[in-house]
Amino acid sequence: LAVGWGSGAVAAWATSGGCKHVQSTTDCTGRWLSSVPGNPRGDTEELLLDDNTIQVLGNASLLSYHQLRCLSLTRNRLELVEPGAFLSSQGLHVLSLADNLLFTNYSLTAVALSALPALRTLDLAGNRLTEDMVSVLVWNLSSLESLSVARNIIMRLDSSVFTNLTRLLELNLEKNYIFEIDQAFEGLQRLQRLNVAYNYLPCVVEFGLTQLRVLNVSNNVIEWFLALESDDLFELEVLDLSHNHLLFFPVLPRQSKLHSLLLKDNEMSFYQRLPNGTSLADVTVQFLFIDGNSTNITTVSLWDEICHSNLSSLHLLDMSQNQVWYLPEGFLAQMPALTHLKLNQNCLETFHLSEGDPLAMLTELDLSQNQLVELGAEVGAGDVLPNLQLFNLSTNRLRELPPGVFAYTRKIATVDLSRNRVDLCPQPAVTGEVKSPPCVDIRGVETLTHLSLAGCGLRGLGGHPFQGTSLMHLDLSDNHQALSGGLESLQDLALTLQVLFLRNTNLSSATVDFSAFNSLVRLDLSGNSLTVFPTSLGVLKLRSLDLRDNCLPALPLDVTRTPLGKSLREVYLSRNPYNCCTLGWWDALQRVEGLHIPDGQEVTCSYASRTLSPRALPEPVLWSCRWQTADLALLYLVLALPTCLTLLVAFAVVFLMLKQKLLKMVKSRCGVSSPY
Repeated sequence: LAVGWGSGAVAAWATSGGCKHVQSTTDCTGRWLSSVPGNPRGDTEELLLDDNTIQVLGNASLLSYHQLRCLSLTRNRLELVEPGAFLSSQGLHVLSLADNLLFTNYSLTAVALSALPALRTLDLAGNRLTEDMVSVLVWNLSSLESLSVARNIIMRLDSSVFTNLTRLLELNLEKNYIFEIDQAFEGLQRLQRLNVAYNYLPCVVEFGLTQLRVLNVSNNVIEWFLALESDDLFELEVLDLSHNHLLFFPVLPRQSKLHSLLLKDNEMSFYQRLPNGTSLADVTVQFLFIDGNSTNITTVSLWDEICHSNLSSLHLLDMSQNQVWYLPEGFLAQMPALTHLKLNQNCLETFHLSEGDPLAMLTELDLSQNQLVELGAEVGAGDVLPNLQLFNLSTNRLRELPPGVFAYTRKIATVDLSRNRVDLCPQPAVTGEVKSPPCVDIRGVETLTHLSLAGCGLRGLGGHPFQGTSLMHLDLSDNHQALSGGLESLQDLALTLQVLFLRNTNLSSATVDFSAFNSLVRLDLSGNSLTVFPTSLGVLKLRSLDLRDNCLPALPLDVTRTPLGKSLREVYLSRNPYNCCTLGWWDALQRVEGLHIPDGQEVTCSYASRTLSPRALPEPVLWSCRWQTADLALLYLVLALPTCLTLLVAFAVVFLMLKQKLLKMVKSRCGVSSPY
């Protein structure tokens, strides 16, 4: 239940008996209470008792709560609500009894609920209730506007379950075991939102809830969706059929206000043209409906690719993760207001655009993960997809795009061509060929800000492929030859580029100079062959840097004193062969306030064929490293000094002991008198 604090949300909490009070709300959540606490203030309108151990809501439990409007007892051990429990709180509007054990005494609890003439919202989710129990519990609750019986054990619904809920606007039945619904909602004339997701419905036929605005039947096992053949206007705005087993495009109401149609993750295709050249255009299917003694036969041409529904208000169509290998002629022409079209993860081999295409309002087109070998376009004087902003063509088999296709998409901002075998223009002509190899030309597309070319096998970025663009986000990852000549081909983006992914592009320290890219805030250099930290990075003011999977033995000791070290907020460092004896930079990074190293636990260093964590180096390793990194001149001096002193002392002792003999020897040999 949402807690509304009102205009006095800044008021201080008052504490009483383990509960907290603010204005008219009392919060006793998670206090291990086995009974409802008293109400000494007498003004409580909202009482929160979630996550306690209350088993029985007795007749006297709420006697002091005369002004109660909202009560939540979610996740207790509630087995019984005594018949007179709400007699003193008949103004209750919102009641949550979710995740309890109400199945044990549901009939007595139903009597208690019937004493709530003003109840608007009731949550009975997670109480192990069957459809018969639910019918008893809500029988006298004609004032209900919102009901949740999700996560119970309901299996079959008929017209008797919700008979008296004539004011119900919202019904949640998700995560039950429902496999059949027989006119259970026909009496709910005001119902607007219905959620039957995560059940076991095999089909939806003769759908005729004209007042319904939102229908969620996702995550069932539905193979067919057939709306009632009627010219009545359906209020339906959102239909979610995703994650089912649909074989065909649903047969929708002829007249509706549908703006979102979600068909993701089904087994849907179009069958009039099959890959082997055969046609099913004249084949029909008959549905046999048996209701008591009456039998109806409905004949449907499931392979009739002309959609008889009015889809002029449709904004979102999601047909991703299906088996669509072509779109019928005129299929999209029925959707002139479409803004988002998702056809990713299908089997499309071709897709055609033309200036007469009705998709003038389309802002997002996702054709990724298909088998596209051709993107056809009739490019003339008019605009093609003039409002398109995002175009995802990743993971296809494209080698080129129609010339000038981006020149007419006047608002294009994001293009994803990753994992196609494309090159960027200009490409040098190959000797012996009449024309240059196929390429994609994005030069002069001023609106383009995000471009992904990851895994395209780019053979080089010659000339000025990005001239005239204002790219802020560029992904060139997994292109081993794209930057073999350095970063000169990116110089046209030096002033605008903010995010650059160069993962696994075979970069070496000798060819990398980022000093001109002053606008960069995020840089990914992971998976390369960097043996030395590029000094040009020091002048950048990056906020995120990824150096994983390189050959770096260390980072500069002064890295934290550079502009980079002062601006950096996130750095990835793992899977490099760092030297355990040169970790001064690591200690410096640990002291930088606000710097996050997400893979810090994975960072290791090497010492004598051992792999260690720099966070906890053994003491012997630290001592050994101190010796290895000490000043060699000083080390030699320290080692030589004792030896020199020893030799000097020994010489002095020997000299003193042999002094007399040495003097006589010198005198005897040199004692010849000299004439004056």
